[in-house]
Amino acid sequence: MKRLLIRGGRVIDPAAGTDAAADLLVDEGRIVHVGPSLAPESAEVVDARGLVVAPGFVDPHAHLCEPGWEHRETIATGALAAAAGGYTTVCAMPDTDPVVDDPASVGFVVAAGRRARGARVLPVAAVSAGRKGEQLTEFGEVVDAGAIAVSDAGRAVRSSMLMRLALEYARAFGVPVLSHPEDTGLARGGVMHEGVMSTRLGLRGKPAAAEEIGTARDLALAEATGGRLHLQRVSTAAAADLVRRARARGVRVTAEATPHHLLLSHELVAGYGTEYKVDPPLRTPSDCGALCEALADGTVDCIATDHAPRTYDEKEQAFDDAPFGVVGFETAFAVLHTRLVLTGVLTLPELLARMSTGPARALGLAGGTLAPGDPADLVLIDTNAKWTIDPAAFLSKCRNTPFGGVEATGRVVRTLVGGETVWEATAAP
Repeated sequence: MKRLLIRGGRVIDPAAGTDAAADLLVDEGRIVHVGPSLAPESAEVVDARGLVVAPGFVDPHAHLCEPGWEHRETIATGALAAAAGGYTTVCAMPDTDPVVDDPASVGFVVAAGRRARGARVLPVAAVSAGRKGEQLTEFGEVVDAGAIAVSDAGRAVRSSMLMRLALEYARAFGVPVLSHPEDTGLARGGVMHEGVMSTRLGLRGKPAAAEEIGTARDLALAEATGGRLHLQRVSTAAAADLVRRARARGVRVTAEATPHHLLLSHELVAGYGTEYKVDPPLRTPSDCGALCEALADGTVDCIATDHAPRTYDEKEQAFDDAPFGVVGFETAFAVLHTRLVLTGVLTLPELLARMSTGPARALGLAGGTLAPGDPADLVLIDTNAKWTIDPAAFLSKCRNTPFGGVEATGRVVRTLVGGETVWEATAAP
């Protein structure tokens, strides 16, 4: 591989707390040096003047749909769409058909990810065989095959005993348990947040208490076992506060929030648009505000897209009947930069930390830093670019986004994985 000199950018390394104009030298796919006015011999030069150079984003929670749901997305199309959004690592959930719950299926994801051009794809295996919540997956075997975590992906582990065992076994193998915390009895049948709005619309609601009860249980089990717990897509103020208090007690817990839960409220469901149907549901404006505060103070460690492609025909149904889910790779940075950084909720280094360093640390992954010797997984960003989000231009197979038509400021222009450019903007926004 050629030596690469990325020259003249604003280099932000959240892990080191650095933010300065600098050059960055890459050799053999790894970062060699970061500093001012570098002048190596025989290096290809990338002009980064006017751009931010940062660690590539890490998505701890995405659904790539392969095997079994290739009409929605494949590992190849998902990896490329992720790269277009600045992601250099994506953790693929196991809710495929068949479920990723054994060494062969983990190996399939690993091999398909290596063939794909785009973000690195890391498999997450199921907690329970078939995601049925009855019998634990053989953790040692799936970890040896390449799984970086375990999760029942969109399903709460109903049995407290099984969840306790999962945390104990996962601790033995050095991986976190990724949990979708929910009291399934309370949540059953709900399609939006339970409240005045759901009553007025005649839609069955999922109460905030369902998430909060599930969160409290999982935190108690993590405290009892010493296992590593990662809470997926936190959506309520009370759940975030439970995380805050548990961490203060020393519980080994990390947490993620999605762009749609941070920025959008249940009031948008008033028009019955299925692009707003997600699980857990969009919550109240006060929940959104509390989540943003939790993101700012570090209670919520990281941002996850929960990228969940659904076809036009699947979403073009009555709200009750349409599937949950939105795509997120290609919009996450732009909407968060526009609505959180430009409004002063977060600084740019804080947002980059929540999208790179935070998720990498939460799941124990490489990435999120610009330290010499680390893989050159990088993103170049034009923070001044103004553009309109157009779902028709997505590289993902699906277009189910709540952000279509949004005027955004800030756009990824180049993504490098292991020092190789895997995506580059071909035209001005």
